[in-house]
Amino acid sequence: MAVVTEKITLGKTTELQMVDITGEVAAAVARSGLRDGVVTVFNIGSTGAITTIEHEPGLLHDFPAMLERIIPRDIPYKHDLTWHDGNGHSHTRASLLGPGLTVPFVERALTLGTWQQIIFIELDNKPHHRTLVTQVIGE
Repeated sequence: MAVVTEKITLGKTTELQMVDITGEVAAAVARSGLRDGVVTVFNIGSTGAITTIEHEPGLLHDFPAMLERIIPRDIPYKHDLTWHDGNGHSHTRASLLGPGLTVPFVERALTLGTWQQIIFIELDNKPHHRTLVTQVIGE
């Protein structure tokens, strides 16, 4: 059993931007030299999330629209009263989606469906440079 940890650095991301990181995660698995195991991808920060989606124009529209319906930006959030930064909705959305994802790999290939990509979604109302951690565990 071995563990290989790396970082993925994203350029400045803006609110509701969805970045396909599948290639970077697959490359981390390849560089690890491990054949079978799991890779975990984790966002460092409380206003970004990682999930899977079909990264195509329709869903790039539908997904943010869904977030707006279930966690609207224009309602009061107690967090905003504490910090006055207007991103209570960002923290709530990130908590719902989660900061990380684990994907099995077999024979050095991620076990994703044909139309399934790993994405980072920026949820903060201010642009950020993001750092993600990959941890490849296997043999």
